[in-house]
Amino acid sequence: MKQRRVPVVPLLAAFAALAALLGFCPPLGAQPQQNQDKHFDCTSNPHEFISALIEEKSIDPKPSRVEANSVNAFRPAQGIRMSAFGFPIYVVLGYARDDDLFRHGAGKEIKAPLYGVVVSAPAESVRTRVSEANSDATVKSVVPLLLTAIVCGG
Repeated sequence: MKQRRVPVVPLLAAFAALAALLGFCPPLGAQPQQNQDKHFDCTSNPHEFISALIEEKSIDPKPSRVEANSVNAFRPAQGIRMSAFGFPIYVVLGYARDDDLFRHGAGKEIKAPLYGVVVSAPAESVRTRVSEANSDATVKSVVPLLLTAIVCGG
């Protein structure tokens, strides 16, 4: 019986297409990844952080989600790749009381201003890189082994 061989090139092309769909490879023509590490010295405030990203057209100006505690989540703008400490940013977070830039949630508002990002990486890996950078940001697991928040304030 003759063994059937699967051509390697179509197999690699299929894998590359799948990886691009999953966000592991940049799509052709994508803009370079924007590094946001400088913001995590935690000397900024939510209004400055979010408004700068809106002005740069790095994030959509309207939050994609507002949590009950009023934390606003902003998605990166279409075609924009952002990173923090080498990890891809999934969503940008921010909230400050009495700031018209942010929408209010249905529950009790957080008391202290907060800004940050959620990255696609395990918390321990993120914690190591944040520590190596001497950042004052707080690292918290959102979805174990998948999503981690890097936050200033709150």
